[in-house]
Amino acid sequence: MFIKKIKFILIVILVYQTPEYSKSASFDDFSSKSLSKYFSGIVAFENKKNELALDFFNSSKILVNRHDPYLKRYITSLVLENKVSQAINIIKNNKDKNNSNFFDAHLLLILDSLKKNNLNKAYNKIDELTNFIDEVNNSKISANDRFNSAILESLKQYVYVFKESKILNTKKKFGKLSIISETFQRCFLGDKNTSTFFYKLINDIEADYSRYIFFYLSYLIENDKKDEAIKIANDIKYTNTTLLLSQGKSWIEKDNLEKFTNVFSCKNHNDVISEFLFLISNLYSSQDNFEKSNFYLNLSNFLNPKFIFNLSLIVENQYLNGEYKKAKKTLKNFKEEDDFYYWYRIKKEAQIIGKQRNKKESLNYITSEFEKIDHPNNRILFDMANFYKNSKEYEKAIEYYSTIIDNIDDNAEIKSDLLYRRGGSFERLGKYEKADKDLLHSLKINPNDAYVLNYLAYSWLERNYKINDAIKMLETAYKSKSNDPYIIDSIGWAYYLIEDYIKAEKFLNRAVQLMPDDPIVNDHYGDILWRLNRKIQARYFWANVLKMDDADKEMLEKINIKMIKGLKNS
Repeated sequence: MFIKKIKFILIVILVYQTPEYSKSASFDDFSSKSLSKYFSGIVAFENKKNELALDFFNSSKILVNRHDPYLKRYITSLVLENKVSQAINIIKNNKDKNNSNFFDAHLLLILDSLKKNNLNKAYNKIDELTNFIDEVNNSKISANDRFNSAILESLKQYVYVFKESKILNTKKKFGKLSIISETFQRCFLGDKNTSTFFYKLINDIEADYSRYIFFYLSYLIENDKKDEAIKIANDIKYTNTTLLLSQGKSWIEKDNLEKFTNVFSCKNHNDVISEFLFLISNLYSSQDNFEKSNFYLNLSNFLNPKFIFNLSLIVENQYLNGEYKKAKKTLKNFKEEDDFYYWYRIKKEAQIIGKQRNKKESLNYITSEFEKIDHPNNRILFDMANFYKNSKEYEKAIEYYSTIIDNIDDNAEIKSDLLYRRGGSFERLGKYEKADKDLLHSLKINPNDAYVLNYLAYSWLERNYKINDAIKMLETAYKSKSNDPYIIDSIGWAYYLIEDYIKAEKFLNRAVQLMPDDPIVNDHYGDILWRLNRKIQARYFWANVLKMDDADKEMLEKINIKMIKGLKNS
């Protein structure tokens, strides 16, 4: 009993310690059990264990009307578990209470109105939320508030188009976000300039907007412009395009054109807003904010559940968070009929096996699935080659790279990349003549590729071959990729080999700051420090390598010797 009382007191103290909680109603009527469940939910929520958090929140629903932050966390957990309709119903039941007056709650009600085709109600709710944000922010606006305002203003512009069948003239601009939005708005209206807007978006030199080729193809097919769609698809190469575009190209080649309109239509306002929400999700994912990314992804899926391909981003977020069980469950959405996404599923399942078990089982799994494919295209061959290379099965990797190389134009940019990958495989096998031939051929096609320059130059440094030429190549690579830690490491090591230790230390010091957990960088930096007679520091960085899981056996043996004897000739 005494322990239970202590636990209860601790929870109450922790809850009241935070200013956010001080606004809450009295806790006098709450049971110790409810508070315990709620506090456990908070801990699970903060530790990104959302499924567990939701279980705890469900067990403490008594707090929904008594404690303002509870509802916000509960709604977020529901959406993250893809229970959007349930989240909306709970907000509706609490809409007259202050605890439902937060951005995500208003957003969910707007999307609910859109889902039910009640455009006037959605537009009015956007105005309500705009006024709410203005009242809350006053003169102090955070970056998150500005982003929420951009989302809200963009939604307002979309809904205006859906309601009035015309573009809103007096509207705020949000850079590329506005350009993308206007393209889809014109697509919805069937505007005569839609193709021009798609073309400008797709060919933007500042960023990669190739994803929108898929939606342009969908627009062309929906408007009986099949020949134009086929022409664009013919220019798409499986080996250097996105998963979504590969799938679209495959549909066109198999004359499954109805697949496009089955999953997306510019004429369907829910489909259009769904894609907008995916864009927001992608922006959050690019900032490693996976919780917010998944939140918007599930909202996107709520409006257009037909477009299952967006779930690949949820899979990636789950994989990066180590949520392998959830990732495997999400992958089940990709079926054999959509060949590229099904192959993506197999690849990701193989990667998960590698994480949970070992690389050998991972390779066995993907190989057995690959052998079931009758006529694998270049994209699948490319993926298999990369998988073999990452598994250090270099001979098999070379076999598949060679199959693709033999079937593409000599000056194609993708050939440069394939030669780089095959050359790297030859180099790992110690077949240096063939490696140099491939890497030099790659540079002939693309002379300024910093990564090929770096790989070839580093290979030469390791062989004590053409050191001066290698340094020149690394200086060229460094000019174009001055923040790449691998290139910084290489050029630092080059200066070490020509005994310019002061200049070498400058580069390796920066490399070790950028990649503190890389065994090669730590080893290199230790060697340089030893040559500079900073021997205690040198041993510190060598000792770091001995603690690293990805340091290979040969490196560990050499470092153990250096820890005792130091470097020779010093």
